[in-house]
Amino acid sequence: MKNKAQWLMLACVFSLSLLGSEARSQADYPNGPVRIISDSSAGSAVDIGLRIIAEGMSRHWRQQVLIVNMPGAAGGVSARNASQATPDGYTLFAPATSLFLAVPGKAPNLPLMVPRDFVAIGYTVDQPLAIGVWPKLGVKTLAELVALAKSKPGEISYAVTGVGRLTHLMGELIQLRTGITLQMVPYTGGSVQAFTDVIAGRIPIVMEGYTGMSGAFQSGTIMPLAVASPKRLPEAPDLPTVAETLPGVVASGWQAVVAPVGTPTPVIEKASQALRVALEMKDVQEKLASRGSYARVLTPAETEAFIRDQQQQWKPALERIEQQQQAK
Repeated sequence: MKNKAQWLMLACVFSLSLLGSEARSQADYPNGPVRIISDSSAGSAVDIGLRIIAEGMSRHWRQQVLIVNMPGAAGGVSARNASQATPDGYTLFAPATSLFLAVPGKAPNLPLMVPRDFVAIGYTVDQPLAIGVWPKLGVKTLAELVALAKSKPGEISYAVTGVGRLTHLMGELIQLRTGITLQMVPYTGGSVQAFTDVIAGRIPIVMEGYTGMSGAFQSGTIMPLAVASPKRLPEAPDLPTVAETLPGVVASGWQAVVAPVGTPTPVIEKASQALRVALEMKDVQEKLASRGSYARVLTPAETEAFIRDQQQQWKPALERIEQQQQAK
């Protein structure tokens, strides 16, 4: 009996020591390099923006924050590796918009869901989309474009950079909201060919990131109609937002930072704070803005709510695309 009591006492002491050790490790977090897995390719616009943010987090923590690129399988490679990482805060994940807004069944385990698959840490940037047209189309506003499309159902085409991507989703959502019918033309090789065809008048409408089209807008080779940002951009105050014509329609490329399920709350809070501090650094904001990315600070709870809201906003468009693919 005495031996049993001694063993129980030792077990309690051991358990308390483990709890104490775990509490100390969380309090010291991070006491080593932190990895952020990305589904983007090295050198891409998304990758460059993420590295700018990671450098700001490194300065705040005085610990190295490393970006680990794991593209492939429509985001499945990065998601699998991130979900299998030890939930201790030393491996985080920065999935792009497309991993949360994927057509069901297009890729395994997508779209990602929070908090089912990952725990939200924070938000990074907005990269708003814009709508541009061939200057000789004869419209100067989004409302005029909608009116023209209603008079020619199914006759007007628009260019996007890939089936199921955000540019495609925005085109489908606009059709759902307005009742117009457009013909989608996907360009899998990127936006350059799409811009070339719009400038030449072969395709009258293009939906793409504002930054990518800003040069064509300034030169007059593509006419800007609207930007799908929450509010007008500081560098283009005369360009209306899509929401001014279609209330509630906002379309921006965005990125969230998440952690594997099971990551302790104190670690989540520390990582969120570091992300916030980095995004509020003036030089970080300036570097991001020069690349068409606008820093946006959200708490873990706000980030989770934002992701859910985006998934609900784009659900009708995703379902419409899924139905179109099944009908083929």
